[in-house]
Amino acid sequence: GVSLNIVVQTSPDILKYVVEKVFIAIDGTSLTVVNVNPLAQTFQFMLVEYTQKKIIIPLKSVGDKVNIEVDVLGKYSESALAAVLPRLEALEAKVASLEKELGNYKK
Repeated sequence: GVSLNIVVQTSPDILKYVVEKVFIAIDGTSLTVVNVNPLAQTFQFMLVEYTQKKIIIPLKSVGDKVNIEVDVLGKYSESALAAVLPRLEALEAKVASLEKELGNYKK
């Protein structure tokens, strides 16, 4: 059939949640990301002929804005990491302090 290759340019704030082979919603349509290019700040997806006939994305012109909804698991992961990171940094500092203290005893 005839596939349509679409490349979307977006901000780094959104692109950080876009992962290859993971779902993303564009204008309300759930699609699979084919490629991510962080340098160009773009991602790509493809539409098979059947899907093209059922959604509005193929009606868009180059440069038109689209609504992007990223996979919520990336946002949850970022939130969980932000909660754990300060505790991990404190633990690393404590280990470094204990290692230094033990090094002083060996002398």
